[in-house]
Amino acid sequence: MKLLAYSWRALVREFRHGELRTLAAALVLAVAALAAVSTLGVRVERAILSSAAELIGGDLGVAARRALPPAWRDEALRRGLRTQRSAEFPSVVFAAGKSQLAQILAVDATYPLRGTLVVRGADGLEHTVGSPPSGEVYADRLVLAALDVDVGGSLELAGRALRIGGEILRQPDGGQLFALAPRLVVAMADAESSGLLGPGSRVRHKLMLSGEAAALQGFQSWVKPQLADGGAQLVTVGEAQQSLRTAFERAEAFLRLAALLSALLAGIAVALAAQRYARRKTDEVALLRALGVGKRRVLAILILTLLMLGVPACVGGAAAGLVLQEGVLRYAGDVLPGAAPPLSLLPALGAVSVGLAVLVGFALPPLARLRDVPPIRVFQRAVGLRPRRVDVLYALPIAVALGLIASQSGNARIATTMAICLAAVVLLTLVLGTALLALLRRLAARAPGALRFGLANLSRRRGLSLIQASALALSFSALLLLAVVGPGLLAAWRADLPAKTPDHFLLNLQPAQRPAIAERLTAAKVENLNLMPLAVGKLVAINGKTPRAEDYEDRRAAGWINGETRLSWSAELPPSNSVVEGRWFEAGATEPEASIDRMWVDMFKLRLGDSITLSIGERTITARVVNVRDVDWTSFRVNFFVLLNPAAVQDVPHSLLASFWLPPESRLAMRDLTRAFPNLSVIDINAILDRVRDLIDRVSQAVTAVLGFSLAAGLLVLVAALNVSAEERRFETALLRTLGARRAQLASAVLGEFALLGCIAGLMGAGGAIAAGLSLSRGVFRIAWTPPAWPFLGGLAAAVALVTLAGWLGTRRIAQASPLLVLRRE
Repeated sequence: MKLLAYSWRALVREFRHGELRTLAAALVLAVAALAAVSTLGVRVERAILSSAAELIGGDLGVAARRALPPAWRDEALRRGLRTQRSAEFPSVVFAAGKSQLAQILAVDATYPLRGTLVVRGADGLEHTVGSPPSGEVYADRLVLAALDVDVGGSLELAGRALRIGGEILRQPDGGQLFALAPRLVVAMADAESSGLLGPGSRVRHKLMLSGEAAALQGFQSWVKPQLADGGAQLVTVGEAQQSLRTAFERAEAFLRLAALLSALLAGIAVALAAQRYARRKTDEVALLRALGVGKRRVLAILILTLLMLGVPACVGGAAAGLVLQEGVLRYAGDVLPGAAPPLSLLPALGAVSVGLAVLVGFALPPLARLRDVPPIRVFQRAVGLRPRRVDVLYALPIAVALGLIASQSGNARIATTMAICLAAVVLLTLVLGTALLALLRRLAARAPGALRFGLANLSRRRGLSLIQASALALSFSALLLLAVVGPGLLAAWRADLPAKTPDHFLLNLQPAQRPAIAERLTAAKVENLNLMPLAVGKLVAINGKTPRAEDYEDRRAAGWINGETRLSWSAELPPSNSVVEGRWFEAGATEPEASIDRMWVDMFKLRLGDSITLSIGERTITARVVNVRDVDWTSFRVNFFVLLNPAAVQDVPHSLLASFWLPPESRLAMRDLTRAFPNLSVIDINAILDRVRDLIDRVSQAVTAVLGFSLAAGLLVLVAALNVSAEERRFETALLRTLGARRAQLASAVLGEFALLGCIAGLMGAGGAIAAGLSLSRGVFRIAWTPPAWPFLGGLAAAVALVTLAGWLGTRRIAQASPLLVLRRE
């Protein structure tokens, strides 16, 4: 026997039956959803990385408080990377008897590597420029306003006169949302000749790189062991713009969750379709065995038939997924920064491999058992497979499902939450279903005749009924997660950025100016005003010991140890902060106390009761850690990693920092404010907020597109579950009609049976979806979400109606068939 030829003929012959079409459709949907989400995720991530590279001025960087070794730049050049050196430091500039603190950025001739520097020249036109020539400077508008000079004039830096060559309109900003002073861009040669980069200066040296990903990775691996000795740290695109990164991470998590559920639903449909396919192939396998075909060849024929069906279905699903993601990307392309990255086929190929794993994992167990069909079944159809107490093959679907959750969730918390919730749905369905079926067996005798027969069907086929109920419960749980929980989480996510989210920051506000500026802000009708003191210090000790960067695994620690620490103080817990450990500051406390963000706790391995020592100006403060805070960094409010109690910071030099929402009609008030108080810096972050809002809206629509695949996969589960018992029902219905049962009685029995089955599945599915939604909202997405009652009640009613309708439609043709023909065929 030629295995390939026979398998192909078997596939062509069997494809007209419903189970193989169901199996193929399930694979197409699963692979399409996975391919669309994974490919879209890769392309969006690349677009974000490209944008973040513009934000930090390169693809990768190294920064330190002292001059970087020339060998590092030489190594980067040897690897074919482009390099750019810069130095950033605060200094005071003068003009016409006025002064202004500015953040000076000294750059070499290759600036900028990424992004563009746009200035307004003396002619009033915009120009895209590079590094300023020696003797010139590009200045922020706030510097020009404070010094009352125009483009073309001059200012003095470190005793040297520099011509103002342009007003900065746009520049790569070093990956920070804002700087604490307006910026000036000067040539590196001018900064070096002025002596501003000498020993003792508060300068931050940086080497930015750009080039091929492999060369960048190679340089990063080469330089990492040398960072600790020089007190340096890496500057990566992954650390740019925390708020935007969080938004995109949530977006990807939502998409992955939708695709994961569609794949799991498809796996259930595959398992149920394969179960029915195996039942119908039992007689054929018995005939093959009677003709001398061995067990291995029988199994090979079945597997080849499935692969001939599954491989084209997976490839077709991948193609459909690529088309879907291209449509989503084009639709949302205007939200993404820069041009859409080129298409990558690797994620689609990965989706195909996952689809094949789902096919083999869920379809193999029932088919593998067919090799044990005895040849004598050809003559005695009552002879079936011997029951096995333990069959390790049935652990394969569980292993595949767990592997799918772990690999496709992209998040350990999502994987754990999903695995626990879905396993609990199955377990509770089996336990409660068993108890309910036992109760029905006792109550069935009191039910009307037709309904009694329907309830007896569930009890008599207890194993099959529990399998169907578990599969349907999983299906409805996943569908409710997508149809109710998913949109609810997305709506709650939108609520994280309410309409009046703070969109302006006010910097360099002096304490003496507070009453006058508060009066002006009130007149401008600002809302959500958050005003806090700001002091700049240095972390000098933890528990009395000087910290060293090399003592901590977290590489972010080096930046805090070698750099500055911006801190604040407050008698009350600030908005968007919550205490997760310890207590808030006591009102009458006289000893210095500290409140630490969770990230500092993880980074420095701090615990309640530990002490931190900070140097602020000429003062040294040692404060005891009394609480740990969880800070919502996406709130766009003024937030700090370190907060002190007011008793600890008496007479500490500081400025004030404010965030607020400004009504559109009050925009001109900010211009008047900066003219009246030239030391102020006003930062407008509306562009960032608009991008985040647009992202949330487009992600919602993308999830909806993937949701369509998942809903279709859930309906396939329903069809497959009902088809499992179709042949047995056909024979029973024919027998009852032969005994005189009317069609109305048969319909009543079917409706009662499937309504109860739908009720069990709907209850378990709704409970599982609510539990998973609460776990995901609180433990994964950190979003406040309350389960809505009516949608879940509607979902329960829909589950009962769908299962009942599907059962009635599936058995209607059976009831209309001639009993004699059915019995003869049986």
